[in-house]
Amino acid sequence: MVIGCSSSTPPAAPLSNFSPEIINNPDAFSFQITNGENITTTVDYTWQNTGTQATINHSTTTTAGSASMFIYDADSVQVYTNGLVASANEPSSVGTTGSWRIRVVFTNYSGTSNFRVDKL
Repeated sequence: MVIGCSSSTPPAAPLSNFSPEIINNPDAFSFQITNGENITTTVDYTWQNTGTQATINHSTTTTAGSASMFIYDADSVQVYTNGLVASANEPSSVGTTGSWRIRVVFTNYSGTSNFRVDKL
């Protein structure tokens, strides 16, 4: 899905049945799947961060299984990790500017997953 001037990253095949919306713009990334059922997969996205930190905003409803997020800076140093939760707004650690990697790991996950990662 492309909205305005944003760019869209095609969803990984295991997520395509769950109305995925992945918006991947410099300094602003958002991810959503709706009514996921029994998902076990790992998806990676490359995201451009012109800053050295990010803020992560969670809004996920888990009915079964688990979902976790890991964020790595341009030097592949892990700057954030947490399970996807119903409500949180947290900063990453300080990292290197450039191409960051956002990894989402679903294990027997069912629910609606929604989060944003923005330059801090």
